[in-house]
Amino acid sequence: MSQSQVPLFPLSAHLLPEGRMYLRIFEPRYIRMVKQACAENTGFVMCMLNAKGDKSANEHIYPIGTFAHVVDFDLMDDGLLGIKVAGSHLVEVSNITSESDGLRLGQCTSLSDWPEDIDPKQIAPMDERLKEIFAKYEDISGLYDNPRFNDPLWVLRRWLELLPVDGGLKQQFLQHNDCSKLLNYLNALVP
Repeated sequence: MSQSQVPLFPLSAHLLPEGRMYLRIFEPRYIRMVKQACAENTGFVMCMLNAKGDKSANEHIYPIGTFAHVVDFDLMDDGLLGIKVAGSHLVEVSNITSESDGLRLGQCTSLSDWPEDIDPKQIAPMDERLKEIFAKYEDISGLYDNPRFNDPLWVLRRWLELLPVDGGLKQQFLQHNDCSKLLNYLNALVP
């Protein structure tokens, strides 16, 4: 697996591979990060915040994040920078350091993706419930040009992004080499 030092963008929300998210950027450190990512055609890692972690020791960032790149941007009416990002792949973050302006960098190692051997029947009725959410919430559906409700991994990842559960639980699902635990959890949860 490749390793590199990458800027980190910690949030309470989580972006997963093939996911999309709209962000309002206003802190100078993150404006610098976005400008650099766009200028160099690179990206940054979206990380989940750990409310129980020590911020001064950079333990407030969970270790599994998603490498993301900017797919669109605009200057908003309030003068803030709005960007749409797309998740590429999962990474494990270690050795977090802080730059003078507070931007955090982490050593990032690419993680293997979950196997794609899920029978589409196994995600019913999750796929239908996700379609209902997309139909009801324009701010979610508007992020995707071509939602893939027939792709089991895509559906599972969108559910994991949307679930209002603790970040620690999401991290537990992501630590497994396959998505069977998440699939079982969602089958019990989604009517």
